Amino acid sequence: MTLTRSLAGITLAAGILALAPLATATAAQAAAPKPWGPYYAAGSTAKTSGSLTAAAKGDKSSPAPYVKVSGSVTSLTRSASTCGWALFRVSYFDAANKPHLAYRNYRTCSYGAKKTFAFTVKNVGEVELKVCSEAKAAKPSLNCQYAGAWKTLYAYYK
Repeated sequence: MTLTRSLAGITLAAGILALAPLATATAAQAAAPKPWGPYYAAGSTAKTSGSLTAAAKGDKSSPAPYVKVSGSVTSLTRSASTCGWALFRVSYFDAANKPHLAYRNYRTCSYGAKKTFAFTVKNVGEVELKVCSEAKAAKPSLNCQYAGAWKTLYAYYK
């Protein structure tokens, strides 16, 4: 019986030692967060900044396994009827490698108050940002969404 326990203990220790390099390799795959911003809306009426973490990948021509974005948006206008918006446009690929677009919008309407956000998306090709400041509404206007250029925060081919 003592011999069985000893062998079980040795087997358990060997298994733990065999899996230890796998655990450290998995932890090393996640890159350090890369800060972005601050970016401002026209007239410096809203500001956003944060960080982005993209999972490491072996093939530079493939999308990132996942991307984590976090940060905050701040309204810099004193009017309660004007809001600061952070709009994100994310291109990702499904299981059939077909591209799709996803949008995430965050707003704050209180002067100087930060609205924090965080999200993670899998199989990411590109993450883009736009900052706007406009009248309070449930969603950003078409002008906010389509006028001007999007700022690229992450592109899988870079």
